[in-house]
Amino acid sequence: MQHTTQTSFLEGYGRIIAEASATGRRLTRAELESRRALGAKAAEAGHGWRALVRGHLAASRVGRPGSDSVLSAVEQAIDAFAEGYEHAQRLVVRREEAARREFIDDLLHGRGDPGQLSARSERFGLRLSRTHAVAVAEGPAPYDETDPVPREVEAGLFARFERRRILFTTKEGRMVCVAPAEQDDVLVHFAKRAHAATDGGRVAIGRPRRGAVGIGHSYEEALNALDVAHRMGFDEPLLRAADLLVFPVLARDRQALVDLVETTLGPLDQARGGPQPLIDTLIAYFDTGCTAAEAARRLSLSVRALTYRLERIHTLTCLNPNDPMHRYTLHTAVIGARLLDWPARRT
Repeated sequence: MQHTTQTSFLEGYGRIIAEASATGRRLTRAELESRRALGAKAAEAGHGWRALVRGHLAASRVGRPGSDSVLSAVEQAIDAFAEGYEHAQRLVVRREEAARREFIDDLLHGRGDPGQLSARSERFGLRLSRTHAVAVAEGPAPYDETDPVPREVEAGLFARFERRRILFTTKEGRMVCVAPAEQDDVLVHFAKRAHAATDGGRVAIGRPRRGAVGIGHSYEEALNALDVAHRMGFDEPLLRAADLLVFPVLARDRQALVDLVETTLGPLDQARGGPQPLIDTLIAYFDTGCTAAEAARRLSLSVRALTYRLERIHTLTCLNPNDPMHRYTLHTAVIGARLLDWPARRT
């Protein structure tokens, strides 16, 4: 069937070669256009270039002794055929890439009918009936798929895991990897490769979700985890949205969070130098598990100076950082301040 179909792209070729070789003339414009048109059809039909060339050369030998005129006609005919083939192939590649980008946009943003997305997904190596998770990597600069960094990460990823129902792409300057949930090693390896290739970039992994809509949710969770890490000053190279669920819960009711921060930390405005040094003190204190010596070291303070700051916070807010109940309120308010970028972006 394939061979029979390929012979259709030789239609008229024998007659053209016979006439051109008999007279020594060059191919006419119409003859060249016919070759280009057949070359374009061959590309669109997905035939291999080598097999098509072999077919032309075999047809050139049938009943014709070798001569310069024959070779010249063959050269012109195949050149025109190749020109049409390559032009059509470029168009096919561009259409495929446009379809791939459209599919990725619809998938990650949850657009389109889930059934249609599932049908389209097979072309790109995904089975949306399964549970997937999405990892998103960001570096110091935005990337697209033609940049060396994503190409390096993609090559390293598929060198180890081949294709294994994995989708790799770039989106809004970040690298994105979608993999079946049971293949967590794929996402971890992607994170390691991306961290190394971006010279210390950060990667977040969304929670495993089922179906086309689930992939979009996992993608959004990974993006939110990166945003939380930026606001909270986390320096871990790999973040999991499942470990950060408290932050979106806090941020869900923005007005309530603003009220908590303003009410709890607002009195620190009365401190000499403003509230930020005392907020930094609370951040260091809570991040070190309320260990005064370690917090003082991080702030380049003496333990006595740190203790004085904690006492000053107690005086201004009427909340004692060393009291368990007060500590919970202060800690939540500090997390809220970091999420809101307070007091820099005070509302």
